Amino acid sequence: MITVIGNLKGGSGKSTVTFNLALWLIQAGKTVLAYDLDLQRTLSDVVQVRQEEGYEPQLTVSTDLNLPQHFKYEAVIDIGTGNMAQMKRALSLADRIIVPVVPSQADLWSTQRFLYFIASEVRGKPPEIVMFINRADTHSSIRESDETYDALKSLPGIKLLENRLYQRITYRRSFSEGLAVFELEPSSKAAKEFEKFAKLIYPSKK
Repeated sequence: MITVIGNLKGGSGKSTVTFNLALWLIQAGKTVLAYDLDLQRTLSDVVQVRQEEGYEPQLTVSTDLNLPQHFKYEAVIDIGTGNMAQMKRALSLADRIIVPVVPSQADLWSTQRFLYFIASEVRGKPPEIVMFINRADTHSSIRESDETYDALKSLPGIKLLENRLYQRITYRRSFSEGLAVFELEPSSKAAKEFEKFAKLIYPSKK
């Protein structure tokens, strides 16, 4: 399956999600091809840190979208608007597009535009579009995550996950060390939340 993780707006956490999903799949015994098509190269940077530290399992990442044809694999593709040609090609090949949405009005506007962009670029059978709240508020008195979720429910043609990934410091710490959240702190809230999320995205893998 070819899974694209993206949104038009930067700062949505797509590289963090891609990195953690790739490692989760590898630990599930899958052959994983990871691609970094964002000119910021955040995914490439964290993979380099992981390689320098010698952590296992190793993860490699390519900046050129060269998908092989004749063996089974899971492809995870981090896209950005800096290279529109690569971004459009990734969207055209995708079986599924995962859209992390940060709870803010600006991110909602960007997400709506991303849906229009996908519709204008994809020909033939449309990919599944999965959205979820990323970097959700952890304090119950802050309502922006709930308000963003309610707004996303009105968007047509998407699958909206109830599960959220919250704004946890574990993500920043693990990313800077080249580790997935479930590797750095397996019993943390972040690790448990990500495990639930990953099983929704890949229900047959673990």
